[in-house]
Amino acid sequence: MSFPSIIFKSTNIQVRDTLFDLVEKKLAVLDKFIGDETDVKCEVEFEGLTQQTTGDIYRLEVNFWLAGNLYRTEAVRDNFENAIDEVQAELTRMLERGIGKKQTLERKIERQAKEEMLSGE
Repeated sequence: MSFPSIIFKSTNIQVRDTLFDLVEKKLAVLDKFIGDETDVKCEVEFEGLTQQTTGDIYRLEVNFWLAGNLYRTEAVRDNFENAIDEVQAELTRMLERGIGKKQTLERKIERQAKEEMLSGE
């Protein structure tokens, strides 16, 4: 399965097409977590926050659904490029942690089944 199409939203700001391409490129690394899963969806929202005394501030929010689980992260930075990098790193961390927990649970169940089989002999 390849990375799903991304649904883009923007609030009160005009977003350049190059940012859409950059988001698709950066989030494509999450493809390794998808595997054969078909229940995958991704939404990305760009938002320009009110101008601060230090300059413009931008918010990027990503909602990523994988196998019925929602992984949500957001970043507020001085430009969208930095926000994209932060969101991609956070999603990668969240997915790695989720997969690690799943594997730990599977191993625990396997150990319990093995112990039950051995004690039953």
